Amino acid sequence: MPFKPILSTLLLAASTLLVPPAHAAPTTTVTTATTGKEPITPVQPARVSNRAMVELGKQLFFDPRLSRSGAISCNSCHNLSMGGTDNLKTSIGHQWQQGPINSPTVLNARFNAAQFWDGRAADLKAQAAGPIANPKEMAFSHALAVDVLQSIPGYVAAFRQAFGNDRLGIDEVTQAIAAFEETLVTPNSRFDKWLKGDRKALTRNELDGYKLFKSAGCVACHNGPAVGGNSFQKMGLVAPYLTSNPALGRADVTGREEDRHHFKVPTLRNVELSYPYFHDGAAATLTEAVDTMARLQLGRQFSADENAKVVAFLKTLTGEQPRVSLPLLPPSTGKTPPPRPFDQP
Repeated sequence: MPFKPILSTLLLAASTLLVPPAHAAPTTTVTTATTGKEPITPVQPARVSNRAMVELGKQLFFDPRLSRSGAISCNSCHNLSMGGTDNLKTSIGHQWQQGPINSPTVLNARFNAAQFWDGRAADLKAQAAGPIANPKEMAFSHALAVDVLQSIPGYVAAFRQAFGNDRLGIDEVTQAIAAFEETLVTPNSRFDKWLKGDRKALTRNELDGYKLFKSAGCVACHNGPAVGGNSFQKMGLVAPYLTSNPALGRADVTGREEDRHHFKVPTLRNVELSYPYFHDGAAATLTEAVDTMARLQLGRQFSADENAKVVAFLKTLTGEQPRVSLPLLPPSTGKTPPPRPFDQP
């Protein structure tokens, strides 16, 4: 298939599969700057309006007591010291169960049109509820998680301060976690500095990589502030993507055959940190990922030099990582349900 028809198909698909963002984010806002006609826009720092809720969400994000074992937290799979991922093909869940799919980064996730590879969660709040009750992940229940938090006076006081009332349910738990996750943006990458006018921010090789990234058609799907995350596309548009991973993408949510193997386009922000790549974690390196995407999505065979230039550009998308100090978690009490790491879910 000639390149231009492929690019036209990608652009049409991106426009039809775009999902409007569904962010319920009263506590944090991010202003998106515009930069002329470039398809990528800079990430701006988050502005927090409810600090108490964000701090509560941070505690919950790091608290393993929200899992049956008392050993797994949100940070286990979305490690903020490792680009918001765990750098594993698939994550390790309760009792060392193998997760079904690669954990996407939590960094800049607020820009996603929907959450999870298949888009089954409309926003970060909905996403936060999933792993707690998933028997292959944290293997708890929402009711037990709430029981744990209600038994800890430090949490009861923190919820009251964040919400201004005495409600402490799963809705408040997930809202607080989402409020913290909304702050996890990575501004001031070298590429963003270039977008804002610093012509010395990129090397000639990196700029050549960006030009190729645009001319080859990558920007049809990888655009906006997150450089992705705003549409669903078929994995293997030009040639089939061969994998043993059973995930069907959007088809697992919609049940429609035409959605088979359509996955959310991942963000490319901080992509040098979020290896391995793709929903099955099959690509160990950026070089491998770029080669696969060029062949299967664009019908292009990049030379080694072209591939290296695109990889060099992608590494300029690494921004300032969130400066997060580990929270001091309030202690359990005699009424706190104990962890059960060896129980079957």
